[in-house]
Amino acid sequence: MTAVSFTNFLGFSIAGISIIIGIAFFFINSKLEKNVSADTGLNAKAIGTSLKNRTIYFWIFLPLILNVVCIVLAKLILPEYIEHLYGRTEFVVSLDKIMFLVLQLAILALGEEIAWRAFFQKQLSKALPIIPTLIVTSIIFAFGHIVDGSLIVVSYDIFFIFINSVLYGVIFYKTNNAWISAISHFIANLFSIILISFLLG
Repeated sequence: MTAVSFTNFLGFSIAGISIIIGIAFFFINSKLEKNVSADTGLNAKAIGTSLKNRTIYFWIFLPLILNVVCIVLAKLILPEYIEHLYGRTEFVVSLDKIMFLVLQLAILALGEEIAWRAFFQKQLSKALPIIPTLIVTSIIFAFGHIVDGSLIVVSYDIFFIFINSVLYGVIFYKTNNAWISAISHFIANLFSIILISFLLG
């Protein structure tokens, strides 16, 4: 996963394959370790239990707030970021079909959370304490999102992706449930796309 994520630096646009690799390794690892769904980090039955803890809502909505701050701040001081973000996401999502867009964003969010949190972060946390685990996971996750652009715009983009990744990692750490971090990821991405579409309107 790590090696594929860094291929962006070599001019290849295949970092998204790291998600497929992570999902495959997640299920292979779950089989090898004979994990029940509660242990893997993908227990759908535990969603309700996790959501009963009211403090988790703060963490779930924090990436959305951060994305709004990122986009509004960019509109004021770095307007070319708006076009950059649109360019980075337009090939992945269908902006003209709202229901298809919602489905795509939900699948992408869940896929990234299974690969990066339920597999990569969980495996890395066996060797490292949680803070280094969150930092390493988030650096690699952010680098996998790099696309061509000016250094300032790309750095701005990667900085906010890194922070959001840390937040998704915290959510997974607190709940051991990729469904919950995926909900947060989906909400943040959906409202960002809506806001970007409005600004480009």
